[in-house]
Amino acid sequence: MTNPTNTTTTYEVPTWNQIYRMLLRQSKKIQRSLYKPDLIIGITNGGTVPTRILTDLLQIPQTTTINIKSYTNINQLNTRPMLKQHLSIPINDKKILIVDDISDSGQTLKTAKHHLIEKGATETKTATLYTKPVTKTRPDFTEKITHHWIVFPWEIKETIQNILQQQKDKQTTINTEFAKLIKAGLPKHLIKQIIKTIPDAQQLDTTLL
Repeated sequence: MTNPTNTTTTYEVPTWNQIYRMLLRQSKKIQRSLYKPDLIIGITNGGTVPTRILTDLLQIPQTTTINIKSYTNINQLNTRPMLKQHLSIPINDKKILIVDDISDSGQTLKTAKHHLIEKGATETKTATLYTKPVTKTRPDFTEKITHHWIVFPWEIKETIQNILQQQKDKQTTINTEFAKLIKAGLPKHLIKQIIKTIPDAQQLDTTLL
């Protein structure tokens, strides 16, 4: 496990527009590959939004999700991914596109592929927005390889809560992490607004940000 306050830990904060452009490029790659999935399966929570957008861009109306829990906190992986939610529809003899936001260790995608083949899928391919260089499962389609901790728009509050929880009353360390988030592109005013919605954090001195 990696301490998120390590000075080598850096953040990347993609915007909604950047993510949409990445998915638009990815949809074109998938179409050029001639892979035509029967349905798209998103891995929640990270793959939920990309799945919905790819469903629209690829015009594949059938979609569902599975829940595989990999992270317990920032940069802290479970030793084994845990399947939390099973499929809600049959996938026998189906070609599947598995979608997630990032392939970090690669264990989540590996678990998903294994589970779907067990359930009768004839073929699976994987798509993520980001991939870490150390991953053991390289997605079939990915848009960017990065060492950074990615803060997606749908998990900003979760990220802030995790920083506060891990550092508790360490004001200096908290400010250091928030400064890195701001440098990566997360608006300062948004951090302050979110902190106001977290009861245990309202005593935090945000004037230092």
